[in-house]
Amino acid sequence: MAFLFDTDAISELLRPRPAIAYVKWIMKVPREEQFTSAVVIGELYKGAYRSQHRERHLTNIEQRVLPAVSVLPYDTSIAKVFGKIRAYLEEMGTILPDADIQIAATAISHNLELITGNLRHFSRITDLKVNNILADSRNQ
Repeated sequence: MAFLFDTDAISELLRPRPAIAYVKWIMKVPREEQFTSAVVIGELYKGAYRSQHRERHLTNIEQRVLPAVSVLPYDTSIAKVFGKIRAYLEEMGTILPDADIQIAATAISHNLELITGNLRHFSRITDLKVNNILADSRNQ
């Protein structure tokens, strides 16, 4: 099984003391099974530019994140899945941030399991496979 890492899943690895169980788990995942979305990279850059430690965060993105994970582009096939999910959620009266839906659409389009600690948002999206390793690791 291959995985798509959400923003918080990547951010966890950049913390001074990341969740040990999560780090051990990720070290067992083959590099060719690790992906993220261009949308996640955009969120990481946004966080870096808003931070008081801008240069450190930009360096982390460019020297640690980008070389370590394959970044999937946001294309028209993913946009179509996004539109379908967004319309369904609106019909149900559920509003989620567009970025979260775009990340979920990327995972669904590429048949990837999403690694996230944000189970509250992503559990509302049908057809999305969510892996709880990050949330479980934080609770240990």
